[in-house]
Formats: sequence, structure tokens, C-alpha cells
Amino acid sequence: MSELTSFDDYPVHQSPELIAHAATSDRHFYDRYYFNLYPDSHDLFAIFGLGQYPNLGTTDAFIDVRIGDKQHIVRSSKPLEDRADISVGPIRVEILEPLRKLRVVVEETEQTVAMDATFEGSIEALLEPRQTLRQKGRIVFDTNRLAQTGRWTGTLVVDGVEHAIDGAGTRDRSWGIRPVGEAEPPGIREGMIVLPGMWNYYPMMFEDHSIFYICHQDDDGVRHLVQSERVWNDPSREIEDLGPVEWDHDIIPGTRILTGSTLRFPKVGLEIECTSILPNYVSLGTGYGIDADWRHGMYHGPDLVVQGLVLDVEEIKGLAQYGIIDHLAEFRYDDHVGHGLLEHGFFGPFRAAGMMDGFSGAS
Repeated sequence: MSELTSFDDYPVHQSPELIAHAATSDRHFYDRYYFNLYPDSHDLFAIFGLGQYPNLGTTDAFIDVRIGDKQHIVRSSKPLEDRADISVGPIRVEILEPLRKLRVVVEETEQTVAMDATFEGSIEALLEPRQTLRQKGRIVFDTNRLAQTGRWTGTLVVDGVEHAIDGAGTRDRSWGIRPVGEAEPPGIREGMIVLPGMWNYYPMMFEDHSIFYICHQDDDGVRHLVQSERVWNDPSREIEDLGPVEWDHDIIPGTRILTGSTLRFPKVGLEIECTSILPNYVSLGTGYGIDADWRHGMYHGPDLVVQGLVLDVEEIKGLAQYGIIDHLAEFRYDDHVGHGLLEHGFFGPFRAAGMMDGFSGAS
């Protein structure tokens, strides 16, 4: 059978390799979409995505809707055959206008979630700072990511109830190297955490602009990745560098779960109050690393696999707090009120928040 695939007929090659073959042989190479969606009522928070893993030969997708005290999940996986095919069973992504307008469909199945929603960017897609981390000689993270805030329209069905969507959300597209697939022997990196310390990722959408804040800070106080930028809906206005960020987190005592944050940008005299509205414990059930039986890029056999889960938030959050948590959040500064994603994770010890080892919560 020929190794040519449909993308090979387009002028998109970045190396002498076929499009089916990544330019790097690193098993952790990935190419992924991430989206979130929330109606203006803020009564639900949907997170969904699709990834391809050429060196693992797989592709998978998921949707996770937090509504009430439940999280409704549909997830699917299949072998990767053609990188032009950005669908996995009932879940597909359609690029209607590159870097501006996309459609995501979750076909109706016997599972509890279906959706047909279209995203249109409120700002031009923004290239975030590149993230590179090396441990004991090996690159463990080397990724590029674009991000965008925007509006969603469409319909979402959860457990038989249809919700008309006229709301907002954020999306990102990332590609490169990060841990995916089945676990491999750690060797000299035994006991090392790939992304140690604190991870903050807050894309915020206001009426005429968006603010992007990222901070990866390790237990020794070193910041490995930072971003603080204001991006105006009007593309003729320049992106504004907000300078260094000081953070102050409100953490539920004894846990690793935020209820809010205060961010200060001394360079521009700006202070943002961030308040969680609805957390989604996305690290369980969707492939983000805690589940032993379902991880992004994991091989599930030669045929399409589609599964559904309904998780009770109170039952899962004790374990899910050790992974990434995505909150629908409100953001306020001066006379501006906006909404967006408050994503955080604490991995291993982080003494700045009173987490003295890899298991303890904030003191």
C-alpha cells in the first residue's frame, strides 16, 4: 500500500519526509486542537479537543461537559491513516476559514453528548511563547501554540437536553513534543516530574480586547515560561506587553484547587481579580494523564473505539486535583468585566503555596 496521503498533494511539506512522517522521530510528537465553550448563562462549561500522534500511529478526540454536579464525556480513538482527516468517529473539526472560523461536530451516538458549534475569533490568532524543557539531556517539552478568543454559535445536547449556544470561549492549536501515549521506562529520569511546580494559563476575553497570562514557575522560583499580553479586537492596534506578573492565589486549604487569583502587572499599574465560576476536572476521563487506561496518543487497537462516561464531580475532584483543572472564570480590572479560562495545575512540591511535597495541599 502506498505511503502517500492526501496532504502530500499540497505544498505543505517541511522536510524531505512524507506528510505521514513527522520530521522528528520522537515518539512524543503531537499536533492538537483544544477548545472550550460556555454560554452567556455560565451554567455549563464544555472542553473538547482532537490530537494526532504520527509516531504513535494514533489519533483521538474528546468532549467533556461540566453541567451541575456531573461531567459528561465522549472520547474516541483510532489508528492514524491520513493527517488530512481531522475526525475520530463521531467527533470532527472543520476549518471553515483558517485562523478565524472553525466548526466542531459531535455526532449523536448512544452517549450523553452531541454538538454542532461554530467558533469565530474575536481577535487575530496569537502565537504564544515557545515552551522548551530539557531533563537529563532529553527534550521533554518543545511546543509552539497559537491561541484565540472568540464566540460560539450552535447547539449542544447533554443527557437528552438541548442547549442553544450563543456564547464565548477560547481555543488553541499546539504542536511539537510533549509526553503522550503509553508510559515508557523513565531510566535516569526516575521520579522526575515533566512539568514541575505551578502552571497557570489564563486567556481572558473582554468587550474589545483579550489578555493572555501564562506562568510556569518551579519550586525554586524559576519561571520557565511567561506571557502577559493585551490583544485588541481591532487588529490595527499593537499587541501590548504588560510586563512581569505577580500572582496571589486563593486555594482551598488542604487541596490544590484554586477558587480565584489576583494578578498584578506593576509595569502598567494593572490588577486583575480572577474568580472561578465552574471548574471542569478535565484531567480525568479525557486523556490528560491521570487515567491509566486512556491517555492522549494511547493505542486502543486496530478499530475505532468510542466510549462515554458520566463522572460525579464530588467523587473525582480529590484525585483530579493532581492534574490540570480548567475553570470557567470571571476576570475584573478597572471598569472591565470579562470571562474565559482559568487553567492551573500544581505538580510535585510548590512551597510558595505551602505544598511541601507532591501530595500535600496548600497550607
